[in-house]
Amino acid sequence: MARKNLLSGLMDDSKEFTAVNNEDDPLQKDEKHITYKGIGALGAVTRSIDALAAKADAAKAIEEKLATGETVIDLDPALIEDSFVTDRLTHADEQFRELVEAIRLRGQDSPILVRPHPDKDGRYQIAFGHRRARAAQELGRPVRAVVKKLDDRDHVIAQGQENSARADLSFIERTMFADKLDSLGFDRETIMSALSADKTTVSKMLSVTKRIPAEVLAAIGAAKTTGRDRWHDLSVKFETEDLSARAIEFSRSAEFVTADPDARFDMLAAFISRRQQPAPFAAVPLQPAAHAWQHKDGAVRAKIKDDGKQFTIALKAEKASAFGAYIASNLDRLYEAFERTQDLTKNGDQ
Repeated sequence: MARKNLLSGLMDDSKEFTAVNNEDDPLQKDEKHITYKGIGALGAVTRSIDALAAKADAAKAIEEKLATGETVIDLDPALIEDSFVTDRLTHADEQFRELVEAIRLRGQDSPILVRPHPDKDGRYQIAFGHRRARAAQELGRPVRAVVKKLDDRDHVIAQGQENSARADLSFIERTMFADKLDSLGFDRETIMSALSADKTTVSKMLSVTKRIPAEVLAAIGAAKTTGRDRWHDLSVKFETEDLSARAIEFSRSAEFVTADPDARFDMLAAFISRRQQPAPFAAVPLQPAAHAWQHKDGAVRAKIKDDGKQFTIALKAEKASAFGAYIASNLDRLYEAFERTQDLTKNGDQ
């Protein structure tokens, strides 16, 4: 407790001090044991400087312990930044609300892991525990944290393994995390370690993000109940047909945006299935059967067409007009002859 108070005193911006008792100065080595207690104002100043130096030594000891992850401390959430690679598509879900309420009632059960920020002095970067940090910030209380020096590789492995152990990330969230690590240049072994997954599984994950546009994935969201096989089947459809532009347009529709993530996945899958169905069969008009007739003397030629509903005879040549007039004037007799032929045919069939 005393060390914690010393550290909080050091962080008070209203106090300023300078380093004293330089060990490289032989004169100061000899003089540092001289005390001035009781010598008026000079003694008070010296005692103040000695106290500040003691605080600096105590703070240094605490920082060394924090660097090895041996100490859990309370940190101001305002000093903590998210990981450089995100692993969640949403924070404000029902589970998060339950976490906030649990921390409000009984406090933070387990500390988060942070590292000193690689680019910003006095700040930290979360390796895992993003939701706990956000909950503490929402509740206006410090977050319990272990501070440990981590390089980028160890940082993402710790982040991925802790989330895998909790098993509360959906398949597509883990897949997009793998894709981000891949795009940042991490080797396959690191990605496998971070996800606690074998090479085949990681390859399938990355195939999903390479086929389906990032905008569509982000628009769908976490889709907690949609598993690997359905995501893989959907991604294959993008590979066999150029669906990207239509899928992006569909994902921007009001109906899609207002649905929950799993419903969005189902809506997109149904939309793509409809687009891939063959067009309804359209009956192709039958081309009229056509043939030609010509009398042996060449005086009359006929072009005959029959499409099942209409029968056409077009007469040509020298006697075409006269023969056509003869047919027209004898249509009644010709039809009666046709009917008799039909009757004979029926009686013969019986």
